[in-house]
Amino acid sequence: MPDPWTVETITVEKVAKTIDHSLLRPELTLDEVQCRDALEGSGVLVGTVVGFPHGSSTTAIKAAEAELALDDGAAELDMVLPIGWLRSKKDAYVQDDIAAVVAVAHDRDAVVKVILENAYLTDEEKVRGCQLAEQAGADYVKTSTGYAPSGSTMDDLRLMRASVSERVKIKAAGGIRTLDLLIEGLNAGMDRCGATATAAIIDDLKARQGR
Repeated sequence: MPDPWTVETITVEKVAKTIDHSLLRPELTLDEVQCRDALEGSGVLVGTVVGFPHGSSTTAIKAAEAELALDDGAAELDMVLPIGWLRSKKDAYVQDDIAAVVAVAHDRDAVVKVILENAYLTDEEKVRGCQLAEQAGADYVKTSTGYAPSGSTMDDLRLMRASVSERVKIKAAGGIRTLDLLIEGLNAGMDRCGATATAAIIDDLKARQGR
């Protein structure tokens, strides 16, 4: 086990690479979300969502949505698995749904993060969802969309980390709004987190490190 992260040991670079800066409000304008050209050559990747926020689109629609997103410049896709199908124990459908998006993405060297929406799931369903995502070839499992009644918890991050192999990474979403929570999440097993308070978190780290 590596030493836990602390305010003293974490770097601005580590914090920045941990955060997927997210813009998800439905009223956003084109000027606010058209970022592909602005980020070209910066090393910062563009990500978007598939089947968002309920995961209820058919598999064919999700695969087509993934293809279009990649055509538009996305390099990472956060897809919502079919929540009701998972709760209904239709595991083969859930795995095939994820695998269809993974096939499109991996054919173009893109990353797939599978959103479970843990607020609606039992612990058994969370574990099963994580395992189905891994079996389908996903790169990450993710806690939430940010639109459910609750978001990520440290208990969920630890449970998800224990439910998949080291090949699969963990993303938290919904609730990581401060530097302290980000560090706690990393120590609980998270690799990435979605956040809108990116600048505030980094400014807090700089201030606490005396920069």
